[in-house]
Amino acid sequence: MILAVARCTIGYMDGQRINLNPREGQRIDLRIRDAREGDRDAIREVTLAAFQQYAEVMAAHWERYRQGILNALADVKRAEQIVAERDGAIVGAVLLYPSGVVFSRPDGSRVTLEYPEARLLAVAPTARGRGIGEALLRECIRRARRSGAATLTLHTSDFMQAGKRMYERLGFVRASELDFHPSKDLTVMGYRLPLGAPAP
Repeated sequence: MILAVARCTIGYMDGQRINLNPREGQRIDLRIRDAREGDRDAIREVTLAAFQQYAEVMAAHWERYRQGILNALADVKRAEQIVAERDGAIVGAVLLYPSGVVFSRPDGSRVTLEYPEARLLAVAPTARGRGIGEALLRECIRRARRSGAATLTLHTSDFMQAGKRMYERLGFVRASELDFHPSKDLTVMGYRLPLGAPAP
């Protein structure tokens, strides 16, 4: 599969090697593949590093949020854990949960996923700006569509502006019915992508 992302040319499918051409003209080999057992520490390191930038803006909630990340990575349940690998190193990761998975929210309520959902999309800070996050999310879209799902969902927050711009560029739209509120001053925003048509 070949697609254009900004100035990056990307081809990927089921672990095949892909090439990215970043602005500076370097050629970077990248693989999008399923995670392996030996990737666990690297995935945790990349994910925590990626989300660390939000520690200050959500200071009152950061420790609980960080612990939630660690808990999710320690038990991925039925999720497909997908990674981006460059030069033998993990530079990005995402979890793709199937419909039917049950989650507990901070307020103790439980929610069952009606559709597949992408969670904890993360790119190492040193690897950003090269289309890696978009490649991971497009792989989630491809897999969700292959499963026969009608919709792919995800959650984000208002301060995650770069992510929001990417989701909207790929066709995700706000789904306020999926919102939840870990606290009175924090809204976790739902987005959905209808899978009936190819992503842009």
